[in-house]
Amino acid sequence: MANLLSNNMSGTSAEIKNHYIATSVFEESEMENEFRQHSAGKIAKKAFEITRAVLILGIGCFLLLGDKYHVLMVQAIDPILKYGFGGISILYGSFRLYRGIKGDNYL
Repeated sequence: MANLLSNNMSGTSAEIKNHYIATSVFEESEMENEFRQHSAGKIAKKAFEITRAVLILGIGCFLLLGDKYHVLMVQAIDPILKYGFGGISILYGSFRLYRGIKGDNYL
């Protein structure tokens, strides 16, 4: 460590500092990749994806079936907006559910 703090300001100390900064950033991303490859990380990501898909599907079903069950909040929404957003939510939730179950590593 004494060599790093020498009085010689020839630029080597800045290079060494930059080296430590670069390696510390690399180590963090390496740890993150190890977590993703670990089975607990895969299970957590799959659970998150499936939970997100179920919530989006739930919103779509709530909007599309709100008239049938006489939900006042849903009945007050414009029908074009209600059915359009409900349909898009069902499609996107189905896609998220498919990707969550399939388990591709697409990040």
